[in-house]
Amino acid sequence: MNRRNLDQSGQIAGIELLPFGLLIFVIGVLFFAQVSAVFEAKSAASSAARETTRTFVETPAGVDVAEANTTSQDAGMDAISAQGRDPARTSINPIGTLSLERCVRVTFEVSYSVPIISIPLLNGFGDGLTVRSRHSEIIDPFRDGLTGAATCV
Repeated sequence: MNRRNLDQSGQIAGIELLPFGLLIFVIGVLFFAQVSAVFEAKSAASSAARETTRTFVETPAGVDVAEANTTSQDAGMDAISAQGRDPARTSINPIGTLSLERCVRVTFEVSYSVPIISIPLLNGFGDGLTVRSRHSEIIDPFRDGLTGAATCV
């Protein structure tokens, strides 16, 4: 038996780890894209909740509660769309009963469903995480045309 033929000199070791390294890289990129998408969705939901609540609180006098609710939710959906988010993945709900009276606290919650895989420039796939944001304001006690006494001053 020739010892020279059993020698492993000249062999390249580790080439089988390149696909594994590439897989780790791709998974890492997808993970950071997902984390970024969640942070951006949370920011968009916060903005929409703030805009929805502010629009409701600043409703002109003489408008009924149902119309003010519809107008404010439209403003929230416009805020979501302005940030490049899909309004179909968004739901806006009032917390508690809505009333247009002085010193009443108004709270809206915006929920946005973030896809499981968020790839920039593509819509994403599946329904993954749901981010929620709430915003609350008190109706101005000195507004004209509202019912109720200014008890929160």
